[in-house]
Amino acid sequence: MIKVNDSAREQVAHLLSEGTHPSEAFVRVGVKGGGCSGLMYDLDFDTEIREGDQVFEDNGVKVVVDRKSFLYLVGTELEFTGGLNGKGFVFRNPNANRTCGCGESFSI
Repeated sequence: MIKVNDSAREQVAHLLSEGTHPSEAFVRVGVKGGGCSGLMYDLDFDTEIREGDQVFEDNGVKVVVDRKSFLYLVGTELEFTGGLNGKGFVFRNPNANRTCGCGESFSI
């Protein structure tokens, strides 16, 4: 399961309210190869559920993860931060044993 904290929920609601995404859109979270640590997080809005997707709802946010990425993301918490290092979504992944300085890539 992917957990969504309050700051991430508020930012997702804000982005969906801007009208640039369809009302039935949900958050798709994934993992792809790349970055300085080997794997990178991928986050986008989507409207299509594919075969093998894992579907969750936490804190009022529907989150969909493909089967392969789910293995890397079990127990991850999605946050949104506006700190000095920049604004954006942050992944708190208990499975990552190494992350890069920017927090956008990791290894297991």
